[in-house]
Amino acid sequence: MNFFGQLRNGRMFAALAITLLMGMTSTALLLHADPSPGTATRDSGQPASSPAGDQPASADLVALGKRIFHDTPHEAKAYVGNRMSCNNCHFQDGTTPYASPLIGIADIFPWFSERANRKITLKERIQECFVRSENGRPLPEGGKEMAAVVAYINSLTWQGPKGQFPGRGLVKVPALKGDPKKSADIYAEKCAVCHGANGDGVGPMPPPVWGASSFNDGAGMHRVEKMAAFVVKNMPQTNPGTLTPQQAFDVSAYIHNQPRPKYNPKYDKY
Repeated sequence: MNFFGQLRNGRMFAALAITLLMGMTSTALLLHADPSPGTATRDSGQPASSPAGDQPASADLVALGKRIFHDTPHEAKAYVGNRMSCNNCHFQDGTTPYASPLIGIADIFPWFSERANRKITLKERIQECFVRSENGRPLPEGGKEMAAVVAYINSLTWQGPKGQFPGRGLVKVPALKGDPKKSADIYAEKCAVCHGANGDGVGPMPPPVWGASSFNDGAGMHRVEKMAAFVVKNMPQTNPGTLTPQQAFDVSAYIHNQPRPKYNPKYDKY
């Protein structure tokens, strides 16, 4: 083959190599492209949230869930309408007996909810808390926040019999009636130092127990008997367990009678 023939063949080879290289580069870009934008549209009705497919590694996901649980208004700000954290009702990030602990709780779902009158999933139970206790809006089903909270709750394992973690739920209390007129003095003496004279909380940690920054009237804590069961075992935090059952009912009735946000019935599915 003469020089010009070799040159023509060389040029053809170079052109073919460039074409193949460009094709490989385009394929690589397509393979690495994110098929989902990870943001909500303007008309979606939900704040933007990272899709579950973009979740960090498992340990990081659990850690994020714990942060959301401990400081919900800051770590899940877009979905919270008050200053309440999950940790306010589930002490020590869901690990304290008789303060609604979550250890081993994931194993009991699906679980029959008296409020919903049907079996609900763990995700649905989480949504109940966000639209009632947090006075907020549901978490996106496929978002990183929901995945993180579920991962954290799943990490609170229990090796004993299913659903029988010692101290699960709240203590049992006698069937009493609270008298809010008797308990203003009890609240002032035992509760106001942390929760404030106006119920709005003192400082960043103690939660508000009434007012615009507290749970709404659809939350479980708005039921006098449930709050009394929580209070009699866990309050006041400076000296827990020192109130009698009757005092717990009285102060719970007093708090129940104070103003608070209204539950939004459009979330009745939860």
